[in-house]
Amino acid sequence: MKTIKIFILAGLILVTSGQILSAQSKKEINEQKSKEIKEMIEQRRFTIDVVRAMPMNGRSINLTSPYSFEMRGDSAISYLPYYGRAYSLPYGGGDGMRFTKTITDYQCSFDKKGTAQIKFMTRTDDDTYRFDIRIYSNGSASIQVLPTNKQTISYDGNLNPKDTP
Repeated sequence: MKTIKIFILAGLILVTSGQILSAQSKKEINEQKSKEIKEMIEQRRFTIDVVRAMPMNGRSINLTSPYSFEMRGDSAISYLPYYGRAYSLPYGGGDGMRFTKTITDYQCSFDKKGTAQIKFMTRTDDDTYRFDIRIYSNGSASIQVLPTNKQTISYDGNLNPKDTP
């Protein structure tokens, strides 16, 4: 009877210590992920895989095709769909929000929770775009685009974990 109590007590100790170790490892994993995300942002080398578009007027649209936004140093690579009203378009409709252009007026700041807020502007042949990107410490991201000749549109997505070139 005494040996059964010892085995039960040893089992409880192992279970509770295992839970403590797993909680520590989860915390360490989250801290490591947050550190990697911050490093990617500071190096201006990241990709956001976009999963939802939210036009100014209308419902949000879940995207089934692979759309993304990428930052590479001083360049923005946008492969984003556009839904909304355009006030001015070139003949033939233009390229929408698919471009690779140099950025200007870059600003980046982090809050206490590790959320990055990135703001910049870029200019294409068709329009001028002001981007406001928020990247959270868990890797989720939101992008708000304010074009000059179109209505504002927002996107939700996730930071791509693989390294960008």
